[in-house]
Amino acid sequence: MVDIYNWEIVFRLVLSAIIGGLIGMERESNNRPAGLRTHVLVTLGACLVMLISMYGFIGFGVDGSGGDPARLAAQVVSGIGFLGAGTILRTGNNIRGLTTAASLWVCGCIGLAIGNGYYIGGLVTAAIVLFTLISLGVLEKRIFKKKYKVLIVECRERAGLMGDIGQILGIHNIIIKDIRIYRDDSEDNEAEIDEPSVIEIHFTVKIPRVLNNSKFFEEITRVNSVEGVAWEGNERNIETSEYTGNY
Repeated sequence: MVDIYNWEIVFRLVLSAIIGGLIGMERESNNRPAGLRTHVLVTLGACLVMLISMYGFIGFGVDGSGGDPARLAAQVVSGIGFLGAGTILRTGNNIRGLTTAASLWVCGCIGLAIGNGYYIGGLVTAAIVLFTLISLGVLEKRIFKKKYKVLIVECRERAGLMGDIGQILGIHNIIIKDIRIYRDDSEDNEAEIDEPSVIEIHFTVKIPRVLNNSKFFEEITRVNSVEGVAWEGNERNIETSEYTGNY
C-alpha cells in the first residue's frame, strides 16, 4: 500500500498552482481570453484529480490498492477540451485563441505530472511552455513582420469605404490577413456630431513580389473620404501630399 505525507500533498498542490500562475500571467499580459486565474485553477484541479486517483481510493481495490490511477487522469486530458473551446474565437476568416487553448491543455497535463510526483517532467514542460509563449512569440512576430506589411489608411468614415479599398487591394493582388480600425473618441464637440468620424484602418497584408507602389498609393488616395495613406513606419508621411512612395 502506497502512502503519502500531508506536506507532500500541500507541496504538490502549491507547486502546480505556481506553475499554472506563471503561464497564466503570460497569457493575461497579452489580453487573452484565459488568464492567470483560469490557468491556476486548471493546473490545480488536474493536480488534485491525480492525487485523488493515486491515493484517494487506497483500500477500495481487490488487492488493497487504489485501482488504476490513469482512469481519472485520462478524463482530465480529454475533458479539458470544453475550456479550450471556449477560448477560441472566430471572426470571419480569423481564428484567435488556439494558443491559449493549447496552454490550458498543457497546464492540465502539468498538473497531472505534479500530482503524480513526476517533478522533472512537470517542471521541464513548464519551462518549455514559458519559453515557447514568451521567446518564440517575439521571434514569430519578427518573422511575420518581414512576410507581411501593415498599410495605414486615414479616412473619413462612410458606408462602402472598406469595399472600395478592398477592391483596389484585390486589383494589385494584395492579400488581406487582418483589419483593425482605430477611431479617435476624444472629440466630444456637439457641433460636429453629424460630421463623419476620422478613423485609421490598419490592413495587415501580404504583398506580391512586384508592386507598382506609386500607382497603388495613387489609386488608394483617389478613393472618396481617404485623406492619407502610408506603410507602417512611414506614419510621419501619412498626409497624401507628403507621401514619398517608399516602403
